[in-house]
Amino acid sequence: MTMLASLLAEYELIRQATMALTEPLSDEDCCVQSMPDASPAKWHLAHTSWFFETFVLERFELNFKPHHPAFRVLFNSYYNGIGNQHPRPRRGLITRPTLAEVEDYRSNVDARMEALILIAAALSPPRVTELVQLVTLGLQHEQQHQELLQTDILHLFSCNPMQPAYAEGAVRPLARVLPLEWRQHPGGVVEIGHGGDGFCFDNELPRHRQFVEPFALASRLVTNGEYLAFIEAGAYRDPALWLSEGWDWLQSQQHQHQQPLYWRQIDGQWQEFTLHGPQPLDLQRAATHLSYFEADAYARWAGARLPSEAEWESAAASQSDAEPLLQLFNTAWQWTSSSYAPYPGFRASAGAIGEYNGKFMVNQYVLRGASCATPADHSRPSYRNFFPTGARWQFTGIRLARCW
Repeated sequence: MTMLASLLAEYELIRQATMALTEPLSDEDCCVQSMPDASPAKWHLAHTSWFFETFVLERFELNFKPHHPAFRVLFNSYYNGIGNQHPRPRRGLITRPTLAEVEDYRSNVDARMEALILIAAALSPPRVTELVQLVTLGLQHEQQHQELLQTDILHLFSCNPMQPAYAEGAVRPLARVLPLEWRQHPGGVVEIGHGGDGFCFDNELPRHRQFVEPFALASRLVTNGEYLAFIEAGAYRDPALWLSEGWDWLQSQQHQHQQPLYWRQIDGQWQEFTLHGPQPLDLQRAATHLSYFEADAYARWAGARLPSEAEWESAAASQSDAEPLLQLFNTAWQWTSSSYAPYPGFRASAGAIGEYNGKFMVNQYVLRGASCATPADHSRPSYRNFFPTGARWQFTGIRLARCW
């Protein structure tokens, strides 16, 4: 299979996977925005198509004409170099275009993209390379939105008094997890950042050296049962455990939460709202939907700390089969103590596409790994996710670290 044929097959597969995620949803489900940080499913469908139309078709398609001129503003997320954007907190007010019209938009973009890729062999080699790089970036971007679509729907459904389920069937209880053990790492000069020929985002570059002191990482994530012990110990009422800003955040949230985002206590029994609807709290599952503040406070209560991203990545890259680090990529994003900042020598791409990551390198913390909602082929040790300290609607959890 040629490079372009492989690219087309990947394009079709990923675009179809996004549509499959919306199959359990009604038209009404797809239009509502439950909070400013979330977006309607309809907006995700449109924005991912906007990305291909704006960054690929507009650059390569002969006699380019936008599907609808208004979409350039409506579905622009944050690219100031492209122009104006509809305000993020008001995406739920976009009742027009309808969901059917957004689906037509996707079909139109798909047909044009497929036609472009089929004739791309006639382009000059540098143009082919540029096309492949942009389409690959667009597909990785779409996979990010596949995860966001699920977490946004989870938040939306959690606000519904009917407590609807996105996925059918009950969640199977986990078997008892293995005891938490500590995996020691000698420290020293380590290399982090993406290496090799595969895809990476610009914020994973350049690969570079850092020094870390000897440390140890927990063999698995913190469980619901362990986090419940933190709650029952009165930790949400103990200011000694919290960063100053975290305590202020907690006081502002006390009328709503003194537990993870989707936990509820009903008739003395703990439940957790999930993509399968309300479920009895499984004490063996990893605790998720925790803010940086909660993760940091738990670590302090447990006599540990959060790992730096250099510790996390170097340990993930050097782990052994005999003493593996469990739940690295398939359960929850893991908070680190590292502020989201550029690596030494980082350079954002030229033009509006350079706004993808670099301009968010302030007031955020790095998360590592991947979650249960992350597409299976979308994770790697060097991946740098990032969120503000109070964010909880993603599948964010805790891996402990300590000095060795």
